[in-house]
Amino acid sequence: MHDDRSLVEARLERALRQFLRPAQYTDRLPLALSVWHVPGEPVPVDQALQAAYEPFTTGTLWGKPWSTSWFRIEGRVPEEWAGRHVEVVVDPGFTGDGPGFQAEGLLYDASGVPLKGIHPRNRHLTVGAPARGGEAVHVLLEAAANPAVLHGFEPTHLGDVLTAGDGPVYRFAAADLAVLDPDVWRLVLDIEVLSELMHELDAGRPRRHEILRALEDMLDVLDLHDVPGTAPAARGALTEVLSRPAAASAHRISATGHAHIDSAWLWPLRETVRKASRTFANVTALAGDYPELVFACSQAQQYAWVKEHQPHIWERIKKAVEEGNWAPVGSMWVESDANMPGGEALARQIVHGKRFFREEFGVETEEIWLPDSFGYTAAFPQLAKLAGVRWFLTQKLSWNQSNRMPHHTFWWEGIDGTRVFTHFPPVDTYNSQFHGRELAHAERNFAEKGRATRSLVPFGWGDGGGGPTREMLEKARRLRSLEGSPRVEIERPSAFFAAAEEEYGAQAPVWSGELYLELHRATYTTQAKTKQGNRRSEHALREAELWCTTAAVREPSYAYPYDALDRLWKTVLLHQFHDILPGSSIAWVHREARETYARVLAEVDELTARAVRALGSGAPAVLNASPYERTEVVADALVTVPGLGSAAVPDTEDPAGARVRAERSDDTIVLENEWLRVRIDRDGLLTSVRDVARGREVLCGPGNLLQLHPDHPNAWDAWDIDRHYRRTRTDLTDAESVELVESGPLRAVVRVTRAFGSSRIVQDIRLTAAARRLDVVTEVDWRESEKVLKAAFPLDVHAERSAAEIQFGHVHRPTHANTGWDAARFEICAHRWLRVAEDGYGVAVLNDSTYGHDVTRCAHEDGLGTTVRLTLLRAPHSPDPETDLGTHRFTYALLPGAEVGDAVAEGLALNLPLRVAGAPALAPLVSLDNPAVTVESVKLAEDRSGDVVVRLYESRGGRARCELTAGFPVARTEVTDLLERPLHETTGPFTLRPFQILTLRLRPA
Repeated sequence: MHDDRSLVEARLERALRQFLRPAQYTDRLPLALSVWHVPGEPVPVDQALQAAYEPFTTGTLWGKPWSTSWFRIEGRVPEEWAGRHVEVVVDPGFTGDGPGFQAEGLLYDASGVPLKGIHPRNRHLTVGAPARGGEAVHVLLEAAANPAVLHGFEPTHLGDVLTAGDGPVYRFAAADLAVLDPDVWRLVLDIEVLSELMHELDAGRPRRHEILRALEDMLDVLDLHDVPGTAPAARGALTEVLSRPAAASAHRISATGHAHIDSAWLWPLRETVRKASRTFANVTALAGDYPELVFACSQAQQYAWVKEHQPHIWERIKKAVEEGNWAPVGSMWVESDANMPGGEALARQIVHGKRFFREEFGVETEEIWLPDSFGYTAAFPQLAKLAGVRWFLTQKLSWNQSNRMPHHTFWWEGIDGTRVFTHFPPVDTYNSQFHGRELAHAERNFAEKGRATRSLVPFGWGDGGGGPTREMLEKARRLRSLEGSPRVEIERPSAFFAAAEEEYGAQAPVWSGELYLELHRATYTTQAKTKQGNRRSEHALREAELWCTTAAVREPSYAYPYDALDRLWKTVLLHQFHDILPGSSIAWVHREARETYARVLAEVDELTARAVRALGSGAPAVLNASPYERTEVVADALVTVPGLGSAAVPDTEDPAGARVRAERSDDTIVLENEWLRVRIDRDGLLTSVRDVARGREVLCGPGNLLQLHPDHPNAWDAWDIDRHYRRTRTDLTDAESVELVESGPLRAVVRVTRAFGSSRIVQDIRLTAAARRLDVVTEVDWRESEKVLKAAFPLDVHAERSAAEIQFGHVHRPTHANTGWDAARFEICAHRWLRVAEDGYGVAVLNDSTYGHDVTRCAHEDGLGTTVRLTLLRAPHSPDPETDLGTHRFTYALLPGAEVGDAVAEGLALNLPLRVAGAPALAPLVSLDNPAVTVESVKLAEDRSGDVVVRLYESRGGRARCELTAGFPVARTEVTDLLERPLHETTGPFTLRPFQILTLRLRPA
């Protein structure tokens, strides 16, 4: 036979494009339009129903960026359309087919009940199937003029309503009443499924040619000038080829509806409220036509928004959950970043998420669902298991630049040894359309072939695109068992996970440690004020809960602020979403985040102050929210304060006789206390930091060396820092001034001022009496463009690896680049500290709001050292053209001679400043007898029983035995899960394995 495949395929493509797809709607009738342009922010439908509308015609421009217009759409079904499938079809001016990143709308009926969303791939509302002739059509469209922001990562001011301008961005294209021909519509879907499958089959397989000839026969039957009349016969020509079942060995795909909706990204938070409403309306409407639909939906916050703003949709969701069409998943308040949230915050993400789903739906979610976050902390497996979570899902690792993950289904092992069954869908998307190319890729790509047979495919349009469509459900029906294709079964994620674990769990490989994303590494740094707001809010809430709990236990008249703390925590958790905390959202999002964090911190501070006042008045006392005893300079006194307690400010300035000395010569300033001797040269650089107690030099080059690099990633401006940035560097060695501004006896400060580019930086290098660390208090007026600022400490430590604090512990990473996996970690995340060590000696670098770091080996004349650098600031232009411009204040510190325990304690001290208040000296509410065990949080139980909940963990990476002592009578102590549900009663002491988290519930006697 002659090979005429390309001719037949071209014939088919033209028939689809020119004749079949246009013939899906056989008749159209324009509907009458009128409009009300909302003068400000979006309004509820009740207000829109009362507004005054003006006549409007199609083809008219509308919608300044971020505005809302309400359109009344009115007409009547012609009598001759009775009995046919009639729809309202709306196009408010879609620009291409990309859903979620342009105009969107929600249709309501005449009384204000929401019906379904309108998106580029989902433009219809069924009026009748069959329709009644003469029936009036009256719907209301809430149309959002959301501008498209990303255009090749070019700078744009469209990302903030304050700068986006007033010009209209859309031209209303159409609002029609139309007749859908079901036979033509289904014929198009038959052809798409077969054609897509055909193109994925090898030319040597007979099945490919059988499909081609069946499609050719179908075209022979079809009259392109009478598509509706001949569509049934054309479908008949495809019946046999569509009915052939899949092979017994075909890959099994568990498909679940999905609509990944970023809680903020290229739109503000308030728009996500509406995106969720539009999509959830679509899904609940679709379930009525396709009872097999299962829609997996995460992010309790989005449910809470819909419950508050769209009660009709909320009731439909509850019904869908009861009937099995809707599967709450994810177990978290939002799909948060999974690197930077603190330990307690990540625990609260799970606690608040699982509690919401249990209380609202009676559903105990069993999975962490994070398809799009930018890497995953090795603390997750233990947190998941402690919350009753069995499974973990992600997709993002398919974006790795350098190395392909070797597994798709595996056991993920955390730092404490806990394992969680994990799946990474080989389809490599969480917005599948059931295109033949996607399904074939899933089968070919699946790494576990030969041992496992199934994978998960989330399908649907995300980010406000409306989720699953009827076309996707129709394709799934055809693909349930089709020769040449994987088998497709729509089912709940839990059904997939249970079957996959039963089939493969005993043989599945183990991946140990973090799931590092080899991309988007700049998200540890971009939008520094957002990150600082998060860090400070987390620690402020930790402190507030401690003192509020102390007051509640010791002062019966004090009312613990359950509701306020719940609300404030949820606000912080929301802003940990994986495009807010990482800094990858538009300017509007980060402007509002800065304002929100300021309000949160002010309110949390007032809660703390109120609790401290309730504990009683007295002479000034110093309160310590860290679990470790501290000796620090406070005002003009040296104070020792117990962990989680307080102490009176001493009458004498220097009860211990501790001193700090400062000397200045022409070229050098020397600061010295009992622990450190620090030398600063005329350029303000650290030329020597000597550990007095150990008698060794810490530095092998100039310390606190600020370095400026050009920062031009190949793509993803706010997200990426590409390795080539290191090829060019400017060392900021010239100082405008180096001044000794304070010289003791309790504090010595050298102020260094530098100017570079359009920016200016002032750093106070500060050493205090009795301190083992050297602080660098920094203020930067940052005015650079596409630059990255680093602070370098070349340390005379021969370190094979670094240790970086993560949630509830730390991880080790090589300092070399022997393998591609090692080389890919050229930028890493650390929380409050990063430590490098050789046998017997270590040095830590601490910070109060910085997450990005890099660690490299540096040869010098006396051996091999290790350079630790903090990544302080960036200045990308997209999606926020003025990212990080302005004044920043932060502190980092050098801690010589640091063991892991020292880094833990000093990192907490730097992030939890001592508080001075008029209060009595307080013994700690709880205390531990082993410093290797760290108290993470002290709070009252969420069930408002008055029980005290203490979360603690082993923080050094070894076994630890400890006893907890309560500063109040305790009737019973229970070990609980993460959600404070009792597991068993205990009397202590406790033995913890490395990095084990333990939650205790103490009932006051």
